[in-house]
Amino acid sequence: MKRSKYEIDMCNGSIMDKLISFSLPLMLSSILQLMFNAVDIIVVGRFSGSRALAAVGSTTALINIFTNLFIGISLGANVLAARYYAAQREKEMSEAVHTAIALAMISGIIMAFVGAGASRMALQLMDTPADVIGQSATYMRIYFMGMPFFMLYNYGAAILRAVGDTKRPLLFLAFAGMANVALDLLLVIVIPLGVAGVAIGTVTSQFISCVLVLRCLHRSEGSYQLRFSKLSIKWIYLKRIFQVGIPAGIQSTVINFSNALLQSSVNSFGATAMAGYTAANNILGFLYVAVNAVTQACMSFTSQNYSVGKQKRMDRVLVDCMILSAGAAAILGVGAYVFGSQILRIYTTDADVIRCGLEILSITTVPYFLCGIMDLIPGALRGMGHSAVPMILSVIGTVGTRILWIYVFFPHHRSLYFLFISYPGSWIATIIMQAVCFWFVRRQCIRQLKARPL
Repeated sequence: MKRSKYEIDMCNGSIMDKLISFSLPLMLSSILQLMFNAVDIIVVGRFSGSRALAAVGSTTALINIFTNLFIGISLGANVLAARYYAAQREKEMSEAVHTAIALAMISGIIMAFVGAGASRMALQLMDTPADVIGQSATYMRIYFMGMPFFMLYNYGAAILRAVGDTKRPLLFLAFAGMANVALDLLLVIVIPLGVAGVAIGTVTSQFISCVLVLRCLHRSEGSYQLRFSKLSIKWIYLKRIFQVGIPAGIQSTVINFSNALLQSSVNSFGATAMAGYTAANNILGFLYVAVNAVTQACMSFTSQNYSVGKQKRMDRVLVDCMILSAGAAAILGVGAYVFGSQILRIYTTDADVIRCGLEILSITTVPYFLCGIMDLIPGALRGMGHSAVPMILSVIGTVGTRILWIYVFFPHHRSLYFLFISYPGSWIATIIMQAVCFWFVRRQCIRQLKARPL
């Protein structure tokens, strides 16, 4: 099979260098995207005030609740495409690609209407303060108008990742992100639209990245070439995408629901704490995308090797990914802890906001490698087509621990530091359960390896 210069042979040769080659552009893409999002926060915080900063930050958990079900489903498209690509089943690959893109378009349109319509009500349910809720609702309504572009980009990028191409999405995000920064400066500083200007810049950048990734798929010559005339939903592929994607999406949605509950607890401290959480959470986002890039690599590599029956290589992929993920998280986590004060000053000059941000970072950054380990095992299991078990474990371990912490322990020790102890606590609880169950599920996967249909 002839490969383009952007694709990676995941089933043959050395593993670690290919994992790095796959993960690094994906990691840089996500970090670049977060940097551009950070520009949103920095510009609005410095030029529109701490209330505008709090307004943008208070929408993060809610937006994730609305979007992560469908983004999780894109993981199903990634796994299915990786299997068909490795097995050289070109007809199935093409039909799966067109089904995934059609699904992205439909889900994006649905999310635009649902998100825009339910924004203010959802913010009220989270006890968003009255002095912030108006701007928060404005930001969310504009943001959700870009959902079709957001979904199409993510599903298109998932297909490219399935064949090992993480470099071109990096270039697309770089171009779109620069447009986002330019629009932020124009629509917040020159034309003082505040949070609305930031939202318009974000939607425009999503449109640009969407156009670029669809153009890339359209011009490809392989089995994943996109032809808009062939867009349709084929139920056999939709079912297989859902088998992996829906549990992943539910897991992500429920975890973000627990984050929304945590956001509600932060809201009870007022706008200053909300602003500090917004800045600290953006910093934690950089740590998350670093470990998530390795998780994505683990899932794609495992999926391709599963499709050709290479059990030992699958095991080696997981071990190497753990080394990469823990190393990246340790370096970034310690760096964020040591230089937290200096980094937070980039977001705001308000001393009280910085103090709140530091309180959160002091308990969440150094142990962040646990989050990476927690995500890797589900990534490997999804690559083997098992998505329900990781969903159950993550919901029980992560969400259960955080809800218990918020409603049982936190009311007696009200501080941001104590509230965010729930992060490392939930990671440890989830890892323990996954470690106990992983080997049982793995044995089942190996037994079914040759008999299980793709």
